[in-house]
Amino acid sequence: MQSDSQRLLDCIPRLRRYARALLGAGADADDLVQDTVARGWDKLSSWRQGSDMRAWLFGIMHNLHTDNVRRAHPAMVALDEALPASQADAATGRLALRDMDAALRQLPPEQREVLLLVALEEMSYEEVAAVLHIPAGTVMSRLSRGRERLRLLMEGQPLPSPLKVIK
Repeated sequence: MQSDSQRLLDCIPRLRRYARALLGAGADADDLVQDTVARGWDKLSSWRQGSDMRAWLFGIMHNLHTDNVRRAHPAMVALDEALPASQADAATGRLALRDMDAALRQLPPEQREVLLLVALEEMSYEEVAAVLHIPAGTVMSRLSRGRERLRLLMEGQPLPSPLKVIK
């Protein structure tokens, strides 16, 4: 049987990947992971046995990130550095990834967070809802709007205006 401290350590690669996708590959992402692990370690006794430690740690990371964003301007996603690149990647693959990264940067932060947690971290809607402290329905609507907006951006189509013309 695995110890709680080992479970926490096993979550670090996924925490790091999400932090890098959220903030880029710089020191800010590494600092966020370090702060998350330190806070998780300090609060390990408050983790409910039998619950998903990964979701618990992502919740801690989300709260730390939200606090940091409130103090400064949000950093942008550097997805090409967040995802491991195999040696077989062709130049077109890297260009497509760069286009995806640029499109993700244009999404509102709340849509980008949900999209990354679902697509990159493969979390369920319920897990994302728990991590972000929002209802599952909100997760689904943000994900739907984020996917549609991302699709339009990737196709080079204009985004619909949120303003309505009233005559």
